[in-house]
Amino acid sequence: MQTKVLSAKMYVLGEWIGQEETFDVFDPQNNEIIARVPKASKEYVTHVIDQAAEAFYSISSWPTHERIQVLKKAADYIEEYHERYAYTIAREGSKTITEARGEVSRTIQTIRISAEEARRLKGETINFDQMEGSENRTGYYFRFPIGVIAAITPFNDPLNLVAHKVGPALAAGNPVVVKPATVTPLSALLLAEAFDQAGVPRGFLSVVTGSGREIGDALVSHPEIKMISFTGGVGAGDKIAEKAGRKKLGMELGSNSPVIVLQDADLHEAVKASVSGAFSAAGQNCLGVQRIFVEKNVYDEFTNMFAERTRELQVGDKQSEWTDVGPLIEEKEALRMEEWVEEAVSMGAKVVQGGKRNGAFYDPTVLIDVPHEAKVYYEEIFGPIVLIEPVEDVQEAVIRSNEVDYGLQAGIFTANIDHAFYAVHHLHVGGVMVNDSSDYRIDEMPFGGVKQSGLGREGVASSIHDMTETRVVAFKLTQPWSI
Repeated sequence: MQTKVLSAKMYVLGEWIGQEETFDVFDPQNNEIIARVPKASKEYVTHVIDQAAEAFYSISSWPTHERIQVLKKAADYIEEYHERYAYTIAREGSKTITEARGEVSRTIQTIRISAEEARRLKGETINFDQMEGSENRTGYYFRFPIGVIAAITPFNDPLNLVAHKVGPALAAGNPVVVKPATVTPLSALLLAEAFDQAGVPRGFLSVVTGSGREIGDALVSHPEIKMISFTGGVGAGDKIAEKAGRKKLGMELGSNSPVIVLQDADLHEAVKASVSGAFSAAGQNCLGVQRIFVEKNVYDEFTNMFAERTRELQVGDKQSEWTDVGPLIEEKEALRMEEWVEEAVSMGAKVVQGGKRNGAFYDPTVLIDVPHEAKVYYEEIFGPIVLIEPVEDVQEAVIRSNEVDYGLQAGIFTANIDHAFYAVHHLHVGGVMVNDSSDYRIDEMPFGGVKQSGLGREGVASSIHDMTETRVVAFKLTQPWSI
């Protein structure tokens, strides 16, 4: 039976709009067309940004209480249609239905946190009399919205990563123009539906769909775009930075996350967390575990336990609640996995588990003895492949962890607080998870990395801070005794 193909529309300036040109959205599991989506032109994107800016300037002030209500109502709408959102995520992307349900729940939380943080957007008084000659001055600073935000989002969390940009932008009082990943635009459009139902002001949210090659330049170079919030690859991030000009940039550009397992660790917990961290979302996760460094005394035991638990994972139909690992987003990505593993094996690596491809599926794969010159060691894999390597001690593990040009998050398993703090202070990353894998995040925490892993921090409060500007107010009083 052939699946009915959805004819989707873009949400632009408070209206649902079609375009003459469209592109197809596929289910990566079977390459079936599930939707046809409008293909925006660069001229149209320019028009959308112009109108968003006009909407921003026409509202002298969008009251905080109204922002809070819009965000709360949007979250309530998503909660009401929770399963519809989850089905869409699982259908157009790589996540299993269980993983998709988890993403929907996190999205609701992200938007509700945004509503809470809108209430907390405050300034402070300034003691001007700290400087001699300013005894008759008093004042404060406050934060105000900066203008139109461009949000460019990836495929791997097609709902929550959009919410991480839209929620803070609206909480701060900014219009936002979203360009979702071409392979997963439907979830972003569903998010727009929730905000439309919640009464977002006309022009304060637009979701434009189309090719990044065709509309990306118009989006990032437009003078009315005041900040670009981008999640994606390093190469694309570098190009955006080159073309953006004098704009604020927030970028999360991926990682090659290490996990350290010391001999005093709870190996069962380390294996459980690291297998989940390596293979959830088919490994297409910026926080995903890629390299595991294990003290030699427990290396064999840990590797055997890890391989055994990996063998238990069920690969298959995303919509089945029994499935642990679905397909990669496109078959070309599975082919890349195959190519990188073959390269590593040709250089001396050994496949302990997995290493098999079937269309867009690639089995969860465990490698040992991987040369550090292999792509799977120093590049971001972004797939279901993990490397396990023995080390002498925590110092060597930290050195190995730091030798790639990424630094998003890391994990360390140990019962020794001194070793934990050594890792905390010497790992070159944006976050260290102690007795957990690198794949841990709550949506409120500051989130981001160093080196090629990005610029700035996401997390709702951090994003709102970046999406506002500070204005200082100083009163010079004519009668010094009045203060």
